[in-house]
Amino acid sequence: MENKAHAIAAGVFVALLSALVLGLAAWLTRETGVRDPYEISTRATVTGLQEQAPVRFRGVDVGKVTKIGFDPKATGSVLVRMEIDRDTPLTRETFATLGYQGVTGLAFVQLSDQGRPAPRLEPDDANPPRIPLHPDLLTRLEDQGEGLITRLDEATQRVNTLLGDANQKRIADALEGISRTAAGTQQLVTHVDATLTQRLDPALEQLTAATRGAQRTVDQIGAAAAEFGQAAQRLNAPGGTIDRVTGGTDALTRTMDSFSTDTLPRLDRVADETTHTVRTLRRAVDDLGSNPQMLIYGEGPPRPGPGEPGFTAPGARK
Repeated sequence: MENKAHAIAAGVFVALLSALVLGLAAWLTRETGVRDPYEISTRATVTGLQEQAPVRFRGVDVGKVTKIGFDPKATGSVLVRMEIDRDTPLTRETFATLGYQGVTGLAFVQLSDQGRPAPRLEPDDANPPRIPLHPDLLTRLEDQGEGLITRLDEATQRVNTLLGDANQKRIADALEGISRTAAGTQQLVTHVDATLTQRLDPALEQLTAATRGAQRTVDQIGAAAAEFGQAAQRLNAPGGTIDRVTGGTDALTRTMDSFSTDTLPRLDRVADETTHTVRTLRRAVDDLGSNPQMLIYGEGPPRPGPGEPGFTAPGARK
């Protein structure tokens, strides 16, 4: 009986411990926020994407994938249902891409946008909004892989054609012609160099002689400039030519000032007296012309004036 009692107690303890662990796990994995349903419908492959895969908005976990199936509204399209936190800033510009976690090959949904202001994408439980899925780098490479292989094949065929036997012979002939042309060019350069050397030597000698003559001319100009400087120093020296000219100019200035203040008034008085004398002489000449006898008899008595006895009016008949 004691063994059975111990077994029952151990079983009860294990059951209680299991229930406690399950309750703790449920409490730790509970969802504390409110999430809204969203969908992705695409014809691209979603390799590596599984249910419960994380949904991230610019690297931040905002939800999870709840269901993956086929879209009943579009034949051949894959429908991915997601639960995303309500406070996630989803807009009409938001798009989804598939990201991969390291080397495991497991995919997750990466949400992003263009960063432009756009209306908010409002949730609707009855008709969940759909977010477009853009192809990732691997998908684009897969889509363009066939075209890249075709172009690579064409490029390989063109290289093979270019490197064919006939073209190789042509390339060899062209290289040989280039070599002969280079040799001829070298000979021509050597000949031109020798010719120019022969012609330039006399010219260089003439240029050297001209340079020497120019140097002598420069020396003469320097000597003349030195003499001119000495002459300028003599002219500017105290008591030199410039000082004497300056003294003569000052004396001339003083003479002109004295002439203006003393001589000019005297000349004015002499001119006035001369004018008066000339007028007197003119009247005497006029009187002598009208009465030449005055030189013998003198001027005589003055003529009677009007009202005096013997006055005769000019122009009256006698």
